[in-house]
Amino acid sequence: MGAMSVRSQSSEPSEPTGAPHRAGFACFVGRPNAGKSTLTNALVGQKVAITADQPQTTRHTVRGIVHREDAQLILVDTPGLHKPRTLLGERLNDVVRTTWAEVDVIGFCLPANEKIGPGDRFIAKELAGIKKSPKVAIVTKTDLVDSKALAEQLIAIDQLGKELGIEWAHIVPVSATANKQVDLLADLLVPLLPEGPALYPEGDLTDEPEQVMIAELIREAALEGVRDELPHSIAVVVEEMLPREDRPADKPLLDIHAFVYIERPSQKGIIIGPKGKRLKEVGIKSRKQIEALLGTPVFLDLHVKVAKDWQRDPRQLRKLGF
Repeated sequence: MGAMSVRSQSSEPSEPTGAPHRAGFACFVGRPNAGKSTLTNALVGQKVAITADQPQTTRHTVRGIVHREDAQLILVDTPGLHKPRTLLGERLNDVVRTTWAEVDVIGFCLPANEKIGPGDRFIAKELAGIKKSPKVAIVTKTDLVDSKALAEQLIAIDQLGKELGIEWAHIVPVSATANKQVDLLADLLVPLLPEGPALYPEGDLTDEPEQVMIAELIREAALEGVRDELPHSIAVVVEEMLPREDRPADKPLLDIHAFVYIERPSQKGIIIGPKGKRLKEVGIKSRKQIEALLGTPVFLDLHVKVAKDWQRDPRQLRKLGF
């Protein structure tokens, strides 16, 4: 009986037209593997961000959009904040802080099954410095703990806020995988958004340019299985995407030419594999995902290039889109 919602806490008469429409931006922050991407996917209702157990895979601002009758919630995915060791690290941190200051609400994700650690505190301290955006603490992965452990985590988060002077707008336990309280989270985030019309047309799930999403899929496939040897030193650039000429209209083919950039010549063998076997597997795997994303057959042409120390070189970083 959705239409019969009674709001007990408000004594003011409700407007005859119903509540005003709201639209705005939220971002989920938290250390790697805190469940940010899974939560984004659960809220949006399909896979947008790339889930991985490795930090820094979501380098670009992938936005998922939650369309509702009363609101539009646009999820901005910032790269993880971490102690910078390289120029890229510093630049990512600047991007993060700028994004945090610009969004309407920040959701701080803390997994229910791990005690609050130094990584969480590092982020919380940064959050404390951002005064204007309301902050919601989201306890993720609640399906992995019992009620006693969950209660302890809720108290610990409340304490963390008091200690650092953060006033949580809400503390919400959710499980994205079991789809528990995900709708409730959306209900709590929406009132924190400014009033206004929808900012994106219905049906837009992500406003990332396709090329960036394709590069991201290739990067994921290339990192699969070699994360330990090459944690972050892979960047992928899609050089061009062209429909193949002379194809009948009912049998289109999209040619995609992409470069996988690594930092050192020694890494080339790791990516390419014996007799080129690994690169072929990367190509097959990412091609299937790209075809699923675009809904059209794809010919994927992959080349591995060495861009010396691209994580430290501002010129290379610009060229690679950072």
